Amino acid sequence: MEGYSSTTLWCARDDRDTDTFTRSLITYPSDGLTIHGFMNVPRPDGDQGEELFPVVLVLHGYISPDIYTTLAYTTRYADALARAGYVAIHPNLRNFPPSDEGPDPFRVGIATDVFNLIALVREHGGKPGPLRQADPQRIGVWGHSMGGGAAIRVITVDPEIKAAVLYGSMSADEKQNYERILQWSGGERGEEELATPEEDLRRIAPVYHLDHIKAPVSIHHSDADATVPLEWSLELCERLEALGKTVECFTYQGLPHTFRGAGDQLFMQRYVDFFDRYL
Repeated sequence: MEGYSSTTLWCARDDRDTDTFTRSLITYPSDGLTIHGFMNVPRPDGDQGEELFPVVLVLHGYISPDIYTTLAYTTRYADALARAGYVAIHPNLRNFPPSDEGPDPFRVGIATDVFNLIALVREHGGKPGPLRQADPQRIGVWGHSMGGGAAIRVITVDPEIKAAVLYGSMSADEKQNYERILQWSGGERGEEELATPEEDLRRIAPVYHLDHIKAPVSIHHSDADATVPLEWSLELCERLEALGKTVECFTYQGLPHTFRGAGDQLFMQRYVDFFDRYL
C-alpha cells in the first residue's frame, strides 16, 4: 500500500519439490530489517504455462525465539494452501530468527513487516522474477494467535485485502492483549504498554476502527483454548456482524490452541473453501 515499499525478494530453492507445489526460502527488506521466510508456489496444470495464482500471507503465532524455526507448525497450513492453488508466503516476522530484531511496540512492527510484503507482491506480482506467478490483485491473509492480531490490524488499515482467516486470534483490543501478556509473562512484559494513555490505546487498537474493514473474515477458535480466550473471537464476530461485515464464525470442540487431528483437517478444508469463495 502507499507509504510502504519493498524492492527486493531473494529466493533459494528449499528441499520441498512436489507434484503440486515448490517451496523456496525467501528474504525481503522491511524498514531496514531483513525478514526471512518461505514461499510455496503451485505447479501449473498441464501445458498452461505460468498462470497467476492468488496469494495468501500466512502469519505465525508466538513461539519463543530461542526455539523458533522457519518451517514451524504453520508450514502444514501453507502447504495446504499451495496444494489448493494459492501462492502461500510465510514471513518469519521481526524478532523471530533468522529475521532481524527490530522495534515492535504494540506489535505494530510485525504488522509493518506484513504491509511491506504486501507492497512487494503488489509491485512485483505477475512480473519476471520470484513473484511472476503471484496475482497482485488477489491477496488474502491468514493469521494464528499473534499473527491473527497482526491480520486484524492489516485488514483494518488496508481495504484492498480480499479475505482474512483468523485462527485462535489475539484480540482486536490492545488493552485485552497486554493484560493477558502481562499474565503470561509473570509480570515481565506488558506493564509499559498498559501504562499508555487510554486515548492513545484507542487510536491504535483495531477494535475501535472495525468499520474500516472491507475484507470478508473467517474466524476459527476452540472452546478448550487455554492460551487465547474464545471470548475474544466471539466478541469480534459479534462486532463485525453488528457492523454488517461479511463474517463467518466457527467454534471447535475440545481442541488445543494449535489444532490437531480431525478438527485440524476440518479447519484446513474450511479456510481453503473460504479463500476459494473470495480470492
